[in-house]
Amino acid sequence: MKQMIYADNAATTKLDIEAFEAMKPYLLEDYANASQPYSFSRGVKKALKDSREIIAKCINAEPDEIYFTSGGTESDNWAIKGIAYNDSSRKAIITSNIEHHAVLNSCRQVERLGVPVAYLPANEEAIISPEILKQFITKQTKLVSIMMANNEVGSIQPIKELCAIAHDNGAIFHTDAVQAVGHIPVDVKAFGVDLLSASAHKFNGPKGVGFLYIKKGTKIAEHEIGGHQEQALRAGTENVAAIVGMAIALKNNCNNLAKNSELVTEIENKFKSLLSKTNIDFIVNGSKVHIPGNISLSFKNADGEMLLHRLDLLGIMVSTGAACDSKSTQISHVLQAIKASEEYAKGTIRISFGKYNSLKDAEIIVNGLIQILS
Repeated sequence: MKQMIYADNAATTKLDIEAFEAMKPYLLEDYANASQPYSFSRGVKKALKDSREIIAKCINAEPDEIYFTSGGTESDNWAIKGIAYNDSSRKAIITSNIEHHAVLNSCRQVERLGVPVAYLPANEEAIISPEILKQFITKQTKLVSIMMANNEVGSIQPIKELCAIAHDNGAIFHTDAVQAVGHIPVDVKAFGVDLLSASAHKFNGPKGVGFLYIKKGTKIAEHEIGGHQEQALRAGTENVAAIVGMAIALKNNCNNLAKNSELVTEIENKFKSLLSKTNIDFIVNGSKVHIPGNISLSFKNADGEMLLHRLDLLGIMVSTGAACDSKSTQISHVLQAIKASEEYAKGTIRISFGKYNSLKDAEIIVNGLIQILS
């Protein structure tokens, strides 16, 4: 049987078996609609309540500050548009030029409605500095949205400092924490954030479910109208099985945060050490302060798409650092933002190790790169 090494955990993760087992009863047996008043719905209602409490505890929030969504994209859209649509004065939004497209495209959409949006420039390590935010923010800023960790290069942002600056100027602060939750310590009270997005499939939960943390007192427009689910802010029958799976997966990862981080960091260090001993010309993108295991590599005068497909033929799954269209390979907006040189940028791949990877995987991937690039 052909080997398969999965090293694209920043894209999605393997579902934890405990999460899967916890989901099964709500797909096969306890399938009631939680909004119904009869006794058959009691177990489902309790499952939603318990899941909300588990998730809240994992990020140091209150249970009624957790709102279930279909994932990080929906959570980001709701955070940006919900604040903008609730502000008749059309005050400004500040974000960065390295955000996920769920944030960038939401900002562009509200721009078309007359909301001013400023895009902060990241430095060469893909960090948004507090100093640059101070230069842009004014008392007319309504919302600041800066991701906690970049999805392409893994750089972790100084969220607590950025949030403090936003609050000093009377602005609401949102962070897209999709790459961070379940992988690094996340404490919404310590950070001070008002809104936080997360997605279950990034931390070994099921796809199609996530949550938005909304701090008590934050005024935000409803995202979906219809029924009274999610405190009448996000209508629609709850995906109970997925929500339960998300809660169990997040609890597992948070309970084993130090152990998982230690393992993934060890794999990352071995990979970098082995690669550095070859004659391959490469650079590592982003900051030294990054999500464990998330490595953006640019190889001189190479082609990222070629590397991805050649590694695939060897049974190794990674992601490319560039978006390919029918005519040419475009350097990603993140690599452009950090001013990556073209001779390296076009040869970019992202390798993201997870808790199910091993030290042997690091060795095999390096050997694969040697085989392709030598």
